[in-house]
Amino acid sequence: MTIYLPIAELSVNILVILGMGAAVGFLSGMFGVGGGFLITPLLVFYNIPPAVAVATGANQVVASSVSGALAHFRRGTLDIKLGVVLLIGGLAGATLGIQIFTMLRRVGQLDLIISLLYVVFLGAVGGLMLWESVISLRRASKNQPVSLRKPGQHNWVHRLPFKMRFKRSKLYLSVIPVIMLGFAIGILTSVMGVGGGFIMVPAMIYLLRIPTNVVIGTSLFQIIFVTAFTTIVQATTNFTVDIVLAFLLMTAGVIGAQYGVRVGQKMRGEQLRAGLALLVLAVAIRLAFGLVLPPDEVYSVVSGSFGF
Repeated sequence: MTIYLPIAELSVNILVILGMGAAVGFLSGMFGVGGGFLITPLLVFYNIPPAVAVATGANQVVASSVSGALAHFRRGTLDIKLGVVLLIGGLAGATLGIQIFTMLRRVGQLDLIISLLYVVFLGAVGGLMLWESVISLRRASKNQPVSLRKPGQHNWVHRLPFKMRFKRSKLYLSVIPVIMLGFAIGILTSVMGVGGGFIMVPAMIYLLRIPTNVVIGTSLFQIIFVTAFTTIVQATTNFTVDIVLAFLLMTAGVIGAQYGVRVGQKMRGEQLRAGLALLVLAVAIRLAFGLVLPPDEVYSVVSGSFGF
């Protein structure tokens, strides 16, 4: 059962697209990530042009994030105040990121840069998270205390000025690192088509010392608005959002996210981090192989409308 995508200019199997959306939505709800780091490579692997995959993937992230964030809001694991501060930096970063995206597309290096960024970021973040998670799981198996946030434990971030109290997260923290984190995620959202949760979640846990149960819902809250802003601007500036593809992904993603939240609530923090780390590393390895392996066809003809 196939359907034609007008912007991507090719026909796809509806069931495959729905399966992608549902799977990414499930993982989004379970791990507190937007899922863009998964849906964009999956679409590229399915021969969707990278520019369309990035812009439309960001659109799917909005749907799954809304579904997941609502579930966390009902459970009281969403810090709205912290999410708004992250959002301020995120919107500024997304504005800059879209300009970078447009420039890379104009010079014809967008697809290569996207793949390289995915391999570097996913490989580094996934490796560090897996290392920490394995150590935590070993301690837990030996009945040793596992705590990422010890009473009175502070790092250089907690000594910065312009502090604000976040009651839901039980933190008294400078807004500077929070805004800068949001700014960086905004750039990644625009250039890579990701929600940025795969970087935001570990950064909030390890750098800002925010409790894991609050991190997931808050991450999804910020992702909603930054990716929505990115999608709108991409559609009006670069004309790379395929509405048919976006609708299929959104429909399946919303359903999958609800089930993902239920599963995530039953897992311990270190188990969630280990699962996310393995997922991130798997995507990075697959993309790395795609960069080094010789293509099936040395020469190919690609539509110039996508700037490749």
